[in-house]
Amino acid sequence: MSQLKPKIQSKFLTAALYKFVHIPEYTALQANIHAACMAHHIKGTILLANEGINGTIAGLPDDVHKVLQYLRTDATLNGKFADLEHKESYADEHPFYRMKVKLKKEIVTMGVPSVDPNNTVGTYVKPEDWNALISDPDVILLDTRNDYEVHIGTFKGAVDPKTNTFREFPKFVKNNLDKTKHKKVAMFCTGGIRCEKASSYMKEQGFDEVYHLQGGILKYLETVTEAESLWQGECFVFDQRVAVKHGLEVGNFDQCYACRMPLSPEELKSQQYTPGISCPHCYDKTSEDKKAALTERQKQVILAKKRGKAHIGEVQKP
Repeated sequence: MSQLKPKIQSKFLTAALYKFVHIPEYTALQANIHAACMAHHIKGTILLANEGINGTIAGLPDDVHKVLQYLRTDATLNGKFADLEHKESYADEHPFYRMKVKLKKEIVTMGVPSVDPNNTVGTYVKPEDWNALISDPDVILLDTRNDYEVHIGTFKGAVDPKTNTFREFPKFVKNNLDKTKHKKVAMFCTGGIRCEKASSYMKEQGFDEVYHLQGGILKYLETVTEAESLWQGECFVFDQRVAVKHGLEVGNFDQCYACRMPLSPEELKSQQYTPGISCPHCYDKTSEDKKAALTERQKQVILAKKRGKAHIGEVQKP
């Protein structure tokens, strides 16, 4: 469990959490978990599935810790999340607009029913041991995230699978990796959940030595100093912060609310960037009718913010 001290001006605590654990009764847990979050003014998203729990929640620090304590100890949850781990970071503004507890087939969607991290996974590697592993010339290093995430930062020497969704990862493995040639495979993702499931898939496919970064990039950026780091760039996160840097400080990227691509400070200065309407990534791909609709929506978003409310049609970070 991470305990990152907040900056003096930071008000809101964000907790990223997940756990692979069999929950046959997961549908029955939805209402109580949602009620607990609402009672403590927590916002964010939690996913529940037969294979476990995954989510990111935020609020005032005491309230977030009360919800985490509820998840770990409440009798109605049958001890399923007693050893639930989480990672913390702080922000000056609330990173979410509302609270959702969703029921899913998978807490991270790969689309391969036989894969079960509750049965088998690769070898966990602690952040402090990660540099030594990925510096081994016999290791192939895989970034299991999507292309728009890799776009703003990754580990030195990592292979970008160029996937649009995690569902495409099995196809990448089939077309590009060979268990007889790639003897040592290391992989990583934002918080650890995707690479944990990816490692389970690769073990199922017959790859022998499979390693994954425990706690993901977020834990690495929190644990390893910038001077010793092999991380290059920033790490995309799925909330209003957009990206974080070493020490989990809020990064320099914003996001296009039209196409959801992360935007660098340089891209934000582009003549093709208009907040809520277009950016260099989507400017030539959006019809004039679509731009007109986005322009009207952006007007409503601005008016809603002036009233201190979130506009119902406002595009949120995925």
